[in-house]
Amino acid sequence: MSQKKEAAPIQVQLVAGEIYHWCTCGNSKTGAYCDGSSHEGTGCTPVTFTATKSEVVNLCGCRETDDPPFCDGTHNIL
Repeated sequence: MSQKKEAAPIQVQLVAGEIYHWCTCGNSKTGAYCDGSSHEGTGCTPVTFTATKSEVVNLCGCRETDDPPFCDGTHNIL
């Protein structure tokens, strides 16, 4: 199953110390975050990360970033 790709980053508010699970398959029903089951059978697994500070960030929507889970602008050249 191929990944769904967004044409732009997904802007989210992170809370310092919170654990997040970024969706790598693109099938999640909860946007940028893994919904716990949509990746089954895709060969993809979520990227787990802990926010180091409370801030607004851009998570990768195209799933092609070299800095997962953060947007690095790769969507501009796809």
